Amino acid sequence: MNENLLNRIEEKTKVDKDTIINLASKLQNGDYKNEGTLREIIHELSNITGKEVSEEKENKIISMIVNDKVPKDIEKYV
Repeated sequence: MNENLLNRIEEKTKVDKDTIINLASKLQNGDYKNEGTLREIIHELSNITGKEVSEEKENKIISMIVNDKVPKDIEKYV
């Protein structure tokens, strides 16, 4: 990941870079099309950030990932 992007994510989310890298590694090494894996990561992110994710939102996130609807240029959203 780009260091500048990691710094912006860390600043915006208050989650340290090592945690971000570990989560990215889980996604990279895991099956990101697997609903169980995705739910686990979403729950971990929710716990880390202290932000609750509704079941509806969780389902929408998973649907977007599984159906390749995630924007490729994520930097513009951070």
